[in-house]
Amino acid sequence: MRKIASIVFFLALCLAMRAQVHVRTYNYDELIRTVRVVTEDNMNDGNQVAPQRPFLILLGESIDGSEPGNTFHISFDQMSHNVRAYTYTVVHMNAERTKESDLLSSEYLTGFTTADITDYEHSINTTREYTHYWFTFPNADMQLTKSGNYRLTVYEDGNPDKKVIDIDFCVVEPRVAVKANVRTNTDIEFNGRYQQLDMDINMVGVEMKNANEFKVLVRQNNRTDNEVWLTHPTYVESKKLRYVNCRDLIFEGTNEYHHFDAFSPYYAGAGIDRVFFENGDYHVMLFPDEISNGTYIHEFDSNGQFIINAERTNNSDVEGEYMWVHWTVPADKPWFDGSLYIGGELFNNDLQLTNRMQYDVEHKCYWLTSLVKQGGYDYQYWFVPKNTNNQSSIINHPSSITNNKTTTQRVDGSYWQTQNAYSIYVYWRPFGGRYDRLLSVNP
Repeated sequence: MRKIASIVFFLALCLAMRAQVHVRTYNYDELIRTVRVVTEDNMNDGNQVAPQRPFLILLGESIDGSEPGNTFHISFDQMSHNVRAYTYTVVHMNAERTKESDLLSSEYLTGFTTADITDYEHSINTTREYTHYWFTFPNADMQLTKSGNYRLTVYEDGNPDKKVIDIDFCVVEPRVAVKANVRTNTDIEFNGRYQQLDMDINMVGVEMKNANEFKVLVRQNNRTDNEVWLTHPTYVESKKLRYVNCRDLIFEGTNEYHHFDAFSPYYAGAGIDRVFFENGDYHVMLFPDEISNGTYIHEFDSNGQFIINAERTNNSDVEGEYMWVHWTVPADKPWFDGSLYIGGELFNNDLQLTNRMQYDVEHKCYWLTSLVKQGGYDYQYWFVPKNTNNQSSIINHPSSITNNKTTTQRVDGSYWQTQNAYSIYVYWRPFGGRYDRLLSVNP
């Protein structure tokens, strides 16, 4: 029965591939954990199940909280039973999310500009105390009227300077059609380590006057370290922008994500060597992840996503345990030419001290320990070379996107067969426009 439960839970996580995450979270308080954004119709008795549609708000649908499929359920845990006063606000951002747009709040927001988070519940019978907070957005008190990028900020004690969480999401007005194709024949090599993305953008609902009015963002598995901004198409045809053999759109194929099922504190799920209780906490020891031997092995994954699920509970949100998860990667010696991180939605697809691995000279391995809530998680090993500015020298071509581009080739390898999810964001600012409209997100 244990094996069956593990298989069922793993398949539920794999179904998450049906929908791509278009939300990013940023945590500024070490006592805040497990920030989740799911569609309201994705909630089931307190447990998060695999998403069935993209995490997007459609401008053409009801965006007042009355339509579950067009409403976010936002939740997080604060690691104590002390009730805190949290407030949230929303601002409209530019396409690059580097600053607020030129719109006034009254131009993109209907209702109040701030709201308090009033729903919370203390954890029940858990080894570590925490308080679970949640709210839905948009709602009857706060609705959106423009497409584009948004940032929802949660802060404490009514003081915007005491920010604890940022949540970046987008509202799309579907007005263009995107057709994309991934192939393995690249300018670098054929059927090797890389994937080439080609795409056409059909301006079916837009009067295109100048191709320079459009910006295109491409992300692989919701990562930002290797995201690509495109401002000039390869070809411009009648009502169509074409991006063909574009060198900027060559991505590492990477490898399928690793996975573990920590849904029980009593026995080991998939990917787990053993579970034990020590010094008042549960510990989850994962099997060591060996450095790739150059062979691609297909695995079902959810491209870095996770779900929260606790066995033998009625409500995982407040009955789920927090457990120390231990990762190890055997290596004869440390790598002095860069740093190794664990990537995935578990760590917000970010590069921080909290997910940077350390080298143990005595045991000859890289290791990381993190406090994680019961559930199923995907993860990957990302290596960041020293002195990396913008794109990694592995591909060696100019770009204008990030400060640290990672590579999976150091540990997990990179293969053209890997099934990755590419998200394409099409922004439009027509002549005289004051904000970046989002016309399509594909898929």
